Amino acid sequence: MLDDYHQHPHSTTGVPPQARWSSSGFLPRMPESLEQLDLLLLTVAKPRQVHQDGIRFQALRYIDPTLAAYVGESVTIRYDPRDMAEIRVYHKDRFLCRAVCQELAGETVSLKDIARARNRRKRELQQRIMARRSLVDQVLAPPSVSHLSPEPLPSLAPVSLPQSTIKRYAQD
Repeated sequence: MLDDYHQHPHSTTGVPPQARWSSSGFLPRMPESLEQLDLLLLTVAKPRQVHQDGIRFQALRYIDPTLAAYVGESVTIRYDPRDMAEIRVYHKDRFLCRAVCQELAGETVSLKDIARARNRRKRELQQRIMARRSLVDQVLAPPSVSHLSPEPLPSLAPVSLPQSTIKRYAQD
């Protein structure tokens, strides 16, 4: 690749790829710190608001002492979907802190794992509800009378109702 392709003239441009790359003067800029590298790699960004008990995201609560000064402020969080134990918090494009979820601290839990666990729990609850509905339906169902022999009903003489003495009008 290095000795043949990059040194041989390209069919469209007529210039070897190595010479064309070198002539443009483009050099990729490396990040100055690890924080800037994290910012480049963590592409998932979400706006959130800081509450008194931290930042709520994906039904989890993330806390850090630095967030106490930003209660009520809008911030941007960046996170790695493969590791939801920690998020990075930015206020006005400036890094604030790394907020940690106490429930996931010390573990590596991905967003897919959280979604999978939620779906499993949802299915379990739906099965419980269906089981309880069928139990209620059984309790409320009319009793079966097939085991009893039908008894003939006594014949009743027609009963005549007394005529009402109240006058009725056409509007009634």
